[in-house]
Amino acid sequence: MPLLVTSATGVNGDGYGALLAFDRGGRPLGTFSNDARIADPRGLAVDQKKELLFLNSGSDRVLALDRNGKVVRDTGPIPQLDPGGGTFAPDGRYCVGLRSARTIMVFAATLEDPGERILPPGVVPFPRGFAFSRDGALFLASGIGPNGEGDNTIVAFARGQNLKPSRLVSDPELSPLDLAMAPNGNIVVSSEHPFGLPDAVTSVREYGAADGHLIRVLSAGGSAEFRTPRGLRFAPDGTLYCVARDEVIAFDFPSGRCLGAIVRFPRLNGQAVVLFP
Repeated sequence: MPLLVTSATGVNGDGYGALLAFDRGGRPLGTFSNDARIADPRGLAVDQKKELLFLNSGSDRVLALDRNGKVVRDTGPIPQLDPGGGTFAPDGRYCVGLRSARTIMVFAATLEDPGERILPPGVVPFPRGFAFSRDGALFLASGIGPNGEGDNTIVAFARGQNLKPSRLVSDPELSPLDLAMAPNGNIVVSSEHPFGLPDAVTSVREYGAADGHLIRVLSAGGSAEFRTPRGLRFAPDGTLYCVARDEVIAFDFPSGRCLGAIVRFPRLNGQAVVLFP
């Protein structure tokens, strides 16, 4: 089961602008797909049947790829989509964070129908990852944007009340870059605080989903450089992967122990990571 990583490029970094593959030992396997529709890719998610990989392309479209890297579904270009992260809702629909509109759009898994926004535009100053709990609650990280504006928090939307957010987390040392739900039902967030500074403290922070209290902080502890952390993903065995600048870091989540850099790859500029198939 290879690790797949999106590597950004252009004004957002000097990465490869491609979907890259690595084996579990960190050996590069090359580009997973050479389809020209994959440009400056961002979010990744595997569908609930573990058959297709959904990818958010900087060409303002959403793609679904099979195990051979062939594009089998395509929304076609959607003007001003500007997609960021992506994940599946409990009902099987694919959700995409819209960076410019600062909201979330949802698509049928077939990608045949136009997407619809499930939150108002500008719902937070700068979205930095989102995930759903098992009971359908939506958690959205609000971080700092490239212009330095933002509010560094996590807001929650109860199921059936998606227009009424509540501020869940107030942590002065949090600057979120991505958010995921842990197998134990808690929230985990990759953080770089203060955002964008050379001496920023990088970590993965775990919060209680019920009241937002800080449970623990996971750090590399010198076993990896752990610069500019971004996408988070749990493996079936509970290992937590976090993609970062030039690296993919692994944590033994139950113990919180950092397993070091599983992948070391210059100019990776990683944004999202998954295991597929």
